[in-house]
This record gives sequence, structure tokens and C-alpha cells, in this order.
Amino acid sequence: MRREPDYFEERPLELVYIAKKLREALAVEELLTANEIDYLVEVDYYTGGLIFRSERAGAFLYVEESKLEPTAELLRSKGYRPQPDHEK
Repeated sequence: MRREPDYFEERPLELVYIAKKLREALAVEELLTANEIDYLVEVDYYTGGLIFRSERAGAFLYVEESKLEPTAELLRSKGYRPQPDHEK
């Protein structure tokens, strides 16, 4: 379920996914909610483009450290690519 930052208090969060389009962000949020995974979403910026690099906004999704691997596995099973640090 989507949570506010204060819900997590001092528990460490890990970036699990960056959605580059609104439709993609909504689909991933729906997947996490359906699987009862608590997550935080924040808008942040990433660098995109191959020839003409530019800064773009995306939805950055975070989960508790203890939920990182199961969440990354769930995302992979549905065809999403979690952050490279969390790929097998």
C-alpha cells in the first residue's frame, strides 16, 4: 500500500524501481498494493536519452530494506526491471 514518509519512521528504505511514465507508475503501484507491499513513492529526477541527454522526472518507488528482494522478484516476474543494484 502507498504510504507517507512518516509511516516508515526511521526504518531504512531502498529504491526498488523508477517509473518513467505515469501509466507505468500506476501499474507498478497497483501491483505492489495488490500484493500488500508497503511502499513510498516520490517524484525525483533522472538522466535519460542516448544522444541528447536530459534531466527527466520519474516516480521513484521505495520499499523497506527487508522487503527489497521479494519486491524486486515480484517486479521481475511481471516483466518490470527493478533498479540494476537489485537485479540477479
